[in-house]
Amino acid sequence: QVQLQESGGGLVQAGGSLRLSCAASRRTWGNFGMGWFRQAPGKEREFVAGINWGDAATYYNNSVKGRFTLSRDSAKNTAYLQMNSVRPEDTAVYYCAARDRDYRAHATHEYEYWGQGTQVTVSS
Repeated sequence: QVQLQESGGGLVQAGGSLRLSCAASRRTWGNFGMGWFRQAPGKEREFVAGINWGDAATYYNNSVKGRFTLSRDSAKNTAYLQMNSVRPEDTAVYYCAARDRDYRAHATHEYEYWGQGTQVTVSS
């Protein structure tokens, strides 16, 4: 089992930046992966970005590619989602998720562990 704790959400103006963090409760190693999802009111939860813990390979939803960057600090068991050039359509609750497998996973059912979510609001 692993618990995930997100932090870093808040209110930001369009064009600004925000960094979200997701800390895992136990030591992480190669056969592990993390992802970020988001859910806006009235919409389904969608994949944002993912990272494979072993080689730090990342992959993104096309809507955030070039603006968001996902990274990890293995020593701190923490992943970071750097959000730049944010837009009003990025407004959502952002959820951190994790799985005990190391491959590219885009669907919610592929993740075993979830955080409580953190609100990101982008004003125009």
